Amino acid sequence: MERDLSLELVRVTESAALASARWTGKGNKHSADEAATSAMRSIFSTIPFRGTVVIGEGEMDEAPMLYIGEQVGSGAGDEYDVAVDPLEGTEIVASGRNNALSVVAIAEKGKLLHAPDMYMEKLAMGPRLKGKLSLDDPLEITIRKAAELLQKELSEMTISILDRKRHADKILVMRGLGVKIQLLSDGDVAGAIAAAFPETGVDLHVGSGGAPEGVLAAAALRCMGGDFQGRLLPGNEDELQRCLDMGIADPAKVLNLHDLVGDSDIYFAATGVTSGDFLSGVKMFKNGRAETHSVVMRAQTQTVRFIHCMHVMNDYRLGSA
Repeated sequence: MERDLSLELVRVTESAALASARWTGKGNKHSADEAATSAMRSIFSTIPFRGTVVIGEGEMDEAPMLYIGEQVGSGAGDEYDVAVDPLEGTEIVASGRNNALSVVAIAEKGKLLHAPDMYMEKLAMGPRLKGKLSLDDPLEITIRKAAELLQKELSEMTISILDRKRHADKILVMRGLGVKIQLLSDGDVAGAIAAAFPETGVDLHVGSGGAPEGVLAAAALRCMGGDFQGRLLPGNEDELQRCLDMGIADPAKVLNLHDLVGDSDIYFAATGVTSGDFLSGVKMFKNGRAETHSVVMRAQTQTVRFIHCMHVMNDYRLGSA
């Protein structure tokens, strides 16, 4: 069942990617997201498991499908927490840029942090740096430690970060160190995961982004033997209260992999919607077929499988663009 579940999750992300890819470059992020969500929800209903969405498209009154608390799966089989982002990078797809993904992670019930929709400060790294860096350290110290551990000159280090005004101070520090900076327009799930793929050339991912996306990235990095640390950044009293309601008495605490995704088995799957650092995007062909590239991982075995698939488009319930 565990092996079958990995492939079933890929079907979920493939369907969402195929549906949303038809909106690439058309300037309509809402329709792209709706198409991905509807397709993902449809395939979920065919999978023999009992899932509860803990990270999804929003609260019940905000999202018609894949809302937090929704039950997914066929209703048979084991219980799991489910974290989804049907389209990670809605703006990316709308503008036709790179690194949009469809993403799913599942873990034993009660193991995934029910991350509130607020900012999270993040530090993501590959296996060689696992357990050797701390989000509590100043950024300059973190980068210098990483360079020493990786036996690289500072000028050889590549750090990814979202291109946002709130990161101006961090970018200034990195410029002063002389490292190479990869500025991301959107998509910090892909940005964080890239730090664990040597072929991307990314050594660290830093900065703040959405907390739910942080949990998804942490799930993938745990499957890959990498590391992730996060710190919630409540911006007002309401967000602070949400942390307290979740049982996080000290929002300033650094959350490690155990806090974010537990220590039980995890499955993670992602399909490229547009091409990125480690996955190619959906390609459509005139003969009614389409091509997808996906990755599926499992924490227990740290197996990472890349899946290249050809699809007959009629097999999927795709939204028209």
